Amino acid sequence: MAATIIDGRALAARLREQTAERVRSLSQAGTQVRLDAVLVQSSDDAAAHVYAQNQARMCAEIGIDYELHELPNGSTERELCRTIDRLNQDDRASAIMVHMPIPIGIDTYTVQSAIAPAKDVEGVNPANIGNIVYGRSSIAPCTALAVLKMIESTGIDLRGKFAVCVGASDIVGKPVAVLLMQRQATVVSCTKYTRDITELTRKADILVTATGVPGLIRNDWVRNGAVVIDVGISRVPGADGKMRTVGDVKVAEVSEVASWVSPVPGGVGPVTVAVLLENVVAAAERMTGVYSSGNTKD
Repeated sequence: MAATIIDGRALAARLREQTAERVRSLSQAGTQVRLDAVLVQSSDDAAAHVYAQNQARMCAEIGIDYELHELPNGSTERELCRTIDRLNQDDRASAIMVHMPIPIGIDTYTVQSAIAPAKDVEGVNPANIGNIVYGRSSIAPCTALAVLKMIESTGIDLRGKFAVCVGASDIVGKPVAVLLMQRQATVVSCTKYTRDITELTRKADILVTATGVPGLIRNDWVRNGAVVIDVGISRVPGADGKMRTVGDVKVAEVSEVASWVSPVPGGVGPVTVAVLLENVVAAAERMTGVYSSGNTKD
């Protein structure tokens, strides 16, 4: 039987509806939720501006204010961190993010560390990433949390399941592994140096891949009935010569053996954006102590 496709767009729509209700609860309590984004201009920042415009539109759709702070080309790390610190101190700013990539010469770790953990909407501050390991209430990296929501949307009970993460990046692979362990799954994290990797993936009840290697995961990598989540994104030429977006998974092949598969595009991407908006509202709720029905500080 062919696998069920996990529709990221439909899941994202449901998450946005829930987030909009939380925004309304905050508004009724006198709090206007606001996301402040910082963008350092460069010689090639057209994509970043498009992303910022899309963010502004999505925020407006659910009642979140959006403020974009643009720094001129040539801005220094100190100037960027000064902008972040000003927003840290601004009570009107519920959440803060910095558009990536930032110009060469500015240290990403230093910039991410400068964002106040309570306002770190993308969960990139090392303090927030560390809190995930300890299981404390914290804002998790958006993509990692999106992966977890997609897995949970299948209805699978994670307790005791064997999960394999192919790829161990700081913002996807590692936090995904920790989030799965928190749900009592047994987790193996693989890198390109892992020996006999297919021996592990073929045993996985849950397989998460985030390598950026097009078509890496084929049906002989996958256990019958597994849940497969594809986080990889690559641009490759199509048959017509035009560039198209693909993931790590050969969906047509893997669907022959898996029970659930997420596609690329239309999978983790839309859910990640929805989770970003969720994190903005979560930051505002923690700041004010105002929670809608069904949401608590824990």
